[in-house]
Amino acid sequence: MTSAVRDSGGFVTITGDMKNTGSEAFYKVPSWRGNEKEIIAGSGEAVSGGTLVDSQGKKRYYVLRDTDGRCLCTSGLSKVDAGKSVPVFMQFPAPPVGTTEVDFTIPTFDTVKIKISE
Repeated sequence: MTSAVRDSGGFVTITGDMKNTGSEAFYKVPSWRGNEKEIIAGSGEAVSGGTLVDSQGKKRYYVLRDTDGRCLCTSGLSKVDAGKSVPVFMQFPAPPVGTTEVDFTIPTFDTVKIKISE
């Protein structure tokens, strides 16, 4: 991911690019949305399955949703062509101000530690 930025409204926005380094188009994008029924119905093909874990505060944060159940994240992805990248974003509730590092996960990817910029 390119950045994790805390804003004054109490949110953290994660942005970056998902790159397909393979030689064929990647069609398993729906696996990135997680398995919550409301997310599947409301957001369709999206990166709504991402989570942030604050190990210090012992709390997990899920991608935010609007009042219609749609994720505040990139949606409408059906594939990533071979050798191409697609920009993505996800917005989460912000952990407490003292938390500057969290574990970030998207289904099918390894967990990574990321620093939150102020």
